[in-house]
Amino acid sequence: MPAITTKPPRSRRGRLLTASGTGLALILAGLTTAAGTATPAAAATVQCSVDYSTNDWGSGFTANLTITNRGTAAINGWTLGYSYAGNQTLQSGWNGVWSQSGKAVTVKDAGWNAAIPAGGNTTTSANFNYSGTNAKPTSFTVNGTACNGAHAAPTVTLTSPTAGGTYSAGGNISLAASASAADGATISKVEFYSNTTLIGTATAAPFTFNWANVPAGDYSVYAKAYDSLGASTESAPVGVHVASGPALVAVPDSLSVQQGKTATFQVKLSQAPTANVTATVSRASGNTGLSVTGGASLTFTPSNWNTAQTVTVTADANSTGAATFTVKATGYSSANVTVTELKASTAGTYTARFLDEYNKITAPANGYFSPEGIPYHSVETLIIEAPDQGHETTSEAYSYLIWLQAEYGQVTGDWSKFNAAWTTMEKYMIPTHADQPTNSFYDPSKPATYAPEHDLPEQYPSQLDSGVSVGKDPIAAELKSAYGTDDIYGMHWLQDVDNVYGYGGTPGGTCEGGPTAKGPSYINSYQRGPQESVFETIPQPSCDNFKYGGPNGYLDLFTKDSGYAKQWKYTDAPDADARAIQAAYWADTWAKAQGKGADVAATVAKAGKMGDYLRYSFFDKYFKKIGNCTSPSCAAGTGKDSAHYLLSWYYAWGGATDSSAGWAWRIGDSAAHQGYQNPMAAYALINDTAMAPKSATGKADWTTSLQRQLEFYTWLQSSEGAIAGGATNSVGGAYQAPPAGTPTFYGMSYDPAPVYHDPDSNQWFGFQAWSLERVAEYYYATGDAKAKAILDKWVSWAVANTKINPDGTYQIPSTLKWTGAPATWNATNPASNTNLHVTIQDYTNDVGVTGSYAKLLTYYAAKSGNAAAKTTAKGLLDGMWSNYQDSLGVAVPETRADYNRVTQKYSTSNTNHDGVYVPPGWTGTMPNGDKIDSNATFLSIRSWYKNDPQWSKVQNYLNGGAAPVFTYHRFWAQADIATALAAYGQLFNE
Repeated sequence: MPAITTKPPRSRRGRLLTASGTGLALILAGLTTAAGTATPAAAATVQCSVDYSTNDWGSGFTANLTITNRGTAAINGWTLGYSYAGNQTLQSGWNGVWSQSGKAVTVKDAGWNAAIPAGGNTTTSANFNYSGTNAKPTSFTVNGTACNGAHAAPTVTLTSPTAGGTYSAGGNISLAASASAADGATISKVEFYSNTTLIGTATAAPFTFNWANVPAGDYSVYAKAYDSLGASTESAPVGVHVASGPALVAVPDSLSVQQGKTATFQVKLSQAPTANVTATVSRASGNTGLSVTGGASLTFTPSNWNTAQTVTVTADANSTGAATFTVKATGYSSANVTVTELKASTAGTYTARFLDEYNKITAPANGYFSPEGIPYHSVETLIIEAPDQGHETTSEAYSYLIWLQAEYGQVTGDWSKFNAAWTTMEKYMIPTHADQPTNSFYDPSKPATYAPEHDLPEQYPSQLDSGVSVGKDPIAAELKSAYGTDDIYGMHWLQDVDNVYGYGGTPGGTCEGGPTAKGPSYINSYQRGPQESVFETIPQPSCDNFKYGGPNGYLDLFTKDSGYAKQWKYTDAPDADARAIQAAYWADTWAKAQGKGADVAATVAKAGKMGDYLRYSFFDKYFKKIGNCTSPSCAAGTGKDSAHYLLSWYYAWGGATDSSAGWAWRIGDSAAHQGYQNPMAAYALINDTAMAPKSATGKADWTTSLQRQLEFYTWLQSSEGAIAGGATNSVGGAYQAPPAGTPTFYGMSYDPAPVYHDPDSNQWFGFQAWSLERVAEYYYATGDAKAKAILDKWVSWAVANTKINPDGTYQIPSTLKWTGAPATWNATNPASNTNLHVTIQDYTNDVGVTGSYAKLLTYYAAKSGNAAAKTTAKGLLDGMWSNYQDSLGVAVPETRADYNRVTQKYSTSNTNHDGVYVPPGWTGTMPNGDKIDSNATFLSIRSWYKNDPQWSKVQNYLNGGAAPVFTYHRFWAQADIATALAAYGQLFNE
C-alpha cells in the first residue's frame, strides 16, 4: 500500500521571498587565489548597472540593490559603493559584507555570490534607520567603475475601450493607447491583447487598432508598449462585454440605495439602429420594495442611440434586499441591473464600499472567474507563488468565494449566491466518487505504508518501508456509518482550471484526458521535503495513469518501491476547509437574524459534514501515538491517542485506479502550524446545531480541539505578542529524536518553522493576520477570556508597529525573525515565554494581508471597545480605498526579484540546494512534450510560460535588466478586502 509525502500550499506570497532578497545562490565560477578567495576583476573591465529600491516604514527601511553585469566577461568578485545624503544608519545587511563610514556605504561580496556571469545579476540587501527625508542615492560604483541605474521601462495607458463597455457581436471595437518612453528612447510598438491572445499591433502614434468582427463573450483587454531599447510594460486591463447581437447597455449593472431614497442608472444602445427603438424597464424579480419611478420607457433614435438616458429606482421605507431590473427592447439583447435596498441605519460608507468591491470581483469581464464560475488564483496569468500560474486555483480561493457570498447575503438578504458558491466548490473541488473510486478497499487497521520525509529534494525518492508500524484510523468506520459512503468529503487543494499543463482530468470525468481536454483538472506539486520551493517542484496529475512523466508516471520521483500501480491521490489544505465552515456559520447566523435560516439550511448542513471529515487533520501522519515519538519504531496509535487535535498542514487520501487492484490509503499530518488554526470553525461545529457533525464522536473531538487550539496560541505567544511557528510529532518528518532541551506541547516538539524552510514558514506576517483574525471572530462571538488575553497582547504589538501616514498610505509588518523558544507547556501554570522573541525585519503595504489585519482589528474592537484597534482598522481601510484602487479592485505594484530562479539548474555544488532536482538517469515528458531530466529548470518543464503576454518582462530581467514589477489581483486578497469592509460597515455603521 503506497504512502504519500505530499504537502499543500506554502505561504502564498510570503512563501517565495527570502530574507536574503532574491534567494538565488550563485555558483562561484571565477578565478581564485591559492587561498581560495575570489580575485576582483579589474575596474576597467566592469560594465554594469545598479538598481536600487526600498521598503520604507517611516523610521527605517530595507534597501535592495541589484548589480547587473552588462559586460561580456564575468565579474569575479565585487565591491559596491554609494553614499546617502541624509542620516541613514546601517543596522544589518545580508547577501554581502556591509559597512558604513559617515554617509558612504560599502558592500563586499559574500564569497558565494562573488561571481556575476555576463548578463547575470545578484541582489544584496540591508536594513537602515533614519529620520527626516530618505532620498535615493544618485550614483553607484562597482570595483571603482560607475554603474548607475538601468533603463526605465515605458509607460502605457489603454484609453479605449472604457471599462464595462458593451458591444454587439460581429461589430468592431476601437482600441487606443497612449505610451511614452524614458531615457531618450522611443516607443517602437504597442500591442493589444485580450487575455493572452494578441489582437493587433500599432507601430506609430497614435497607437490605435480596429478590432473587427469580435465574437460574443467577455474580454479583458490591455495594451503592451515596447521601447527602442527593448524594455516593455503593460497597461491596467479593461473588461468589456460583447453581446450576441444588438444589445441594450446599462451602466452600472449593480448599485445600492438606502430605504426611502432613489438611485439611478444609465441606458443606451450598443450600435446605431435603422429606426426608432423603444426600451422598457421593469423589476423582473426580487425585492418588491424597489420600483422604477423614472425612465420606465425610453426611446432611442438613429441619432441619439449612443446618448445615455436615465432610469430612476426608488426604495420604500422598510424593505431590504436585492431586485433585478431588466431593460428590454424588441430585437435587442436585454440588460439586467441589480439594485440592493439597504437599511437606512446600516447603509454606511463601508457597506457601500463592500458592494463596490464585490461588484468589481464578480463582474464577468474583470477576469476573476473561469467560464465554469471557478475563482482563479489571480486575474493575471503570470504569477509564481504557491500556485505556479495565475489561472490555477486553490481550495483557499473557493473558501474565500464562500465567505464573500456570505457577506453579500448579510448585506442584501440574498442567500442564493452563497448557496451557489458552495455548490460550485462541491462540484469542482471535492472529488466525486468517480474521482476516488476505490475507497471501499480502505482498511482502517492499515491506513498507509510508511515512507520517511527528508530535508532536501535530492534525498528523494523516499523508500517505502512496510516494516514500520502504523496506527489504526479511529474515525473511518463512524464516518461511513454517519454518511453512508466510503468517499471523503474534503477539498483537494490545487486545480489547473484552464488545463494549462494538459493533464486534462475534468473532475468526475476522464483521468488524464490530455492537453485537448476542456475544463479543470486536479494537480499536485510539493512532495519533497521542507526545502522544496515552488521553483523546485515537478507538478504531476492527481490521477497518475502513467500517460505522462516516465514509465511509472511521476510516482518514482517521490517514493521508491519494488513496483508501481496507477493511482489517484488528493491532498486537503485544512485551513481552507475550516474557512468555508467559518463562513457557513456566519451565513447561518446572519440568515437566521433576517428570518431566512431555511434559505441556507441545506448548505450549512454540508459544512458540518466537511467538518466531520476535517478531523483527519487532527491525527499523526501514520496514526502513531502523540508524544515521545523519537524513532520510526515508536508506538502505533490504537484510537484517539494518535490525535493532537490541532489543524495540521494537510490530510491526504488515495487509492488504485483499477478497482480489481483493491487498495486505498489515508494519512493525517504530524506537524501543526499556528497559521492554520481556526477556533471559530471549531466553535461553530460545536454550537451551531444546523451544522452539527453526524458522527458519533465529531462534536466531542471538536470540543477538545477548540481548547487545544487556544492553548497552542498561548504556548506560542512571544514576549512581544506575535505567535511563533508550531509543533510536530515527527521531527524531520521521520520520527527523529529532537535536539536536547527542545520544549514540547502535549509531547509534540516545538518547531519554529513547521513544514517548509525556503524561507521559514513563520516569517510572513500574513499568517499572523489570517490566524488571529479567526481568534478575533471567536472572541467577538463568545467573549472568551482566553481568546481576549491572546488578542490583547497581539493587538498591542501589531498596532504599535503599524504606521498610517497623513495621506492614508501605510506600512504594516512584513517579514518576522524569531529567536529563543517557548517553555514546555504546562496547562495548569503556563509560562510567560520571556525567552521567545520576535523582531520585524521589514514592512509592507500588501493589500490582502492589510484586509485580513483590518478585519481582525474590527472584530476585536467591536467586542473589547479598544479605541486604538478601531482607529487603526479604519485608517487601513480608508488608506487602501483612497490610494490603491483600480478598475479591478485594490492592488499595489510588486517587484519580483525571485523570478530569476525560473532558469536555475540543480547542482551538487549549489549550497542552497536550489533548482529542479531530477534523479540521475530519470527521464520523462510533460503533456506538451517538455523534457524532464537532470537538466530541467522551472521554465524548461513549463515552456508554455514563454507564450504569456507578460513573459517579456521576466525575459528582460533574465537578460540583465531590472527585476520585473507586476500589479497582481489575487482572488483571496480582493475577498479579504471586501469582507473587511463589510465587517466594519456591519459592526460600526460609519
